Amino acid sequence: MQKVRKAVIPVAGLGTRFLPATKSMPKEMLPVVDKPVVQYAVDEAFEAGIEHIVFVTGRNKAVIEDYFDLHPELIGTLEQTGKKAQLESLESLLPVAGATSFIRQQSPQGLGHAVWCARDVIGNEPFALLLPDMVSFGARGCLAETVDLYQRTGSNVIAVERCDPAETSKYGIVGRGDEVGSGFKVTEMVEKPAPAKAPSNFYINGRYVLQPEIFALLGNQQRGAGNEIQLTDAMVRLAQSQPFYAQPFDGRMFDCGSKEGFIEATIAFALARDDMKGPVFDMLQQFVRSHERREVAA
Repeated sequence: MQKVRKAVIPVAGLGTRFLPATKSMPKEMLPVVDKPVVQYAVDEAFEAGIEHIVFVTGRNKAVIEDYFDLHPELIGTLEQTGKKAQLESLESLLPVAGATSFIRQQSPQGLGHAVWCARDVIGNEPFALLLPDMVSFGARGCLAETVDLYQRTGSNVIAVERCDPAETSKYGIVGRGDEVGSGFKVTEMVEKPAPAKAPSNFYINGRYVLQPEIFALLGNQQRGAGNEIQLTDAMVRLAQSQPFYAQPFDGRMFDCGSKEGFIEATIAFALARDDMKGPVFDMLQQFVRSHERREVAA
């Protein structure tokens, strides 16, 4: 069994749901409390034992590459002003030299195409895939749990969570088969099924460990929903020859690609910090009381 050493993080999306903020700033650089969204994905990858991260970028995304590089002027200023804590924090977030690659996806053709763009860097070995919009919140990162199940099965693994059974039409849903360790075998993958036709209420939450054979399938994958090359379509084809397993996440994934999820994640991470939870909790209570008074007055 090969170790999962590399991860792909696609960051080429336009972020239209966050316009006008994303007109000049990549959506992946929007901060949840004091770290950009993409930093959470990188931290999660390294926690899971990933050694090299491949960012699939697009136009106007150079700031992401700059973010994961040294900033001598900023470092010099922090040193001169004695801001040791901030300096140590920046240094702890910086990947070691050679641990990142940046590849251009020249045109937006879907998640499947973005993953395919990383094929030459990944090579013939299993790899992790993290969708940076989905931010992991829990005692342990979602990818670490997913890699654990890969190490048990040696095959493709998808991280999943439960959704409201009435909302299966919003997600990619997997069918539940025999239990394997802390997960289960996937019997089918269905994109946004109606509740009456959904095989379960386990939805794919944006963390994967995939075998390299997926690249050949993506290379000739027909366009699917939205006239884009869909990763799920290629996974369904791969499942005809290789097993897929699902790892339920023992935590919560926030969809920071939506405004509601982004705000929810910011609140959750703030309340989880000892230096912020008190003031933030008081502020939220004041907002709720003020809102209730306005509702009564109306």
